[in-house]
Amino acid sequence: MVERVLNQTMTLSNGVEIPVLGLGVWKSSNTEASNAVQSAISNGYRLIDTAKQYGNQPGVGAGIQKALKDNHLNRKDLFITTKVYNGDQGYESTLRAFEEQLKELRLTYLDLYLIHWPVDGKYIDTWRAMEKLYREGRVRAIGVSNFDISRLQDLLDHTDIMPQVNQMEFNPLVQEAELISYMNAIGMSMEAWSPLGGGQALNDPTILEIAQKHDKTSAQVILRFDYQMGLITIPKSIHEERIIANTMLDDFELSEAEMLAIQRLNQEKRSLWYEDFAWHTPHRQEAFTDSVDNWDDRSEYLPK
Repeated sequence: MVERVLNQTMTLSNGVEIPVLGLGVWKSSNTEASNAVQSAISNGYRLIDTAKQYGNQPGVGAGIQKALKDNHLNRKDLFITTKVYNGDQGYESTLRAFEEQLKELRLTYLDLYLIHWPVDGKYIDTWRAMEKLYREGRVRAIGVSNFDISRLQDLLDHTDIMPQVNQMEFNPLVQEAELISYMNAIGMSMEAWSPLGGGQALNDPTILEIAQKHDKTSAQVILRFDYQMGLITIPKSIHEERIIANTMLDDFELSEAEMLAIQRLNQEKRSLWYEDFAWHTPHRQEAFTDSVDNWDDRSEYLPK
């Protein structure tokens, strides 16, 4: 019997095992995130990915606790990831933020803590704080997000511990081939955010043709592609039927020709990059100023 993709794990460079398929909660309110987390865990998910910037850590924390109780699970059965908010970067501020994030998530440790973006002039100090948390056993693994090769190399040149994970935008339209080759060479694992690539990827004629051939949805074909590429993947959904459907990847396999056809869709056109942020292009009028998503239901989910 073939093991379900949902139940499979990848061993990170430090020996920690991470599920290869999980749930993302970006752009979800606290209520939506709480319900999605409960649904995902009850349907076999064990990896949950959030971030302070999403504004839904309290909802995720509440969902985790209810799901643990309802499904008779222990905390160690789950793999919980969150990220250092751009506005919290720096050594002391990262350490303070970590404690606040644990409280919101109602946890005593994290499985994976990531630098959300490589904020200019701060990410090395941020990483040193994360190394401290890792050495103290407060975090089982540490990593980064949205780091290109030059910033990864800069981090490696100035710190002691290699990131175990780099979470990057990855989907049929943004495949980061050069970066993945670099990471594979040094033993760093890639995790895909926005793995489905939105409407343009889901409605691509090549994807639709492959999906029809296998009697699968476009999303299932893309997630199977990610799996066969050897990536960790965290599709986002707040709908239980899609949360379940995203796990149905075990009864088909993409051929070499189909994999190559999807690889040819690559445009290496990221939806968001350094120049879009004020910390990198402060004089750009339309650059983003970092802020935490503000949901009206936040106070309902804060730990009492």
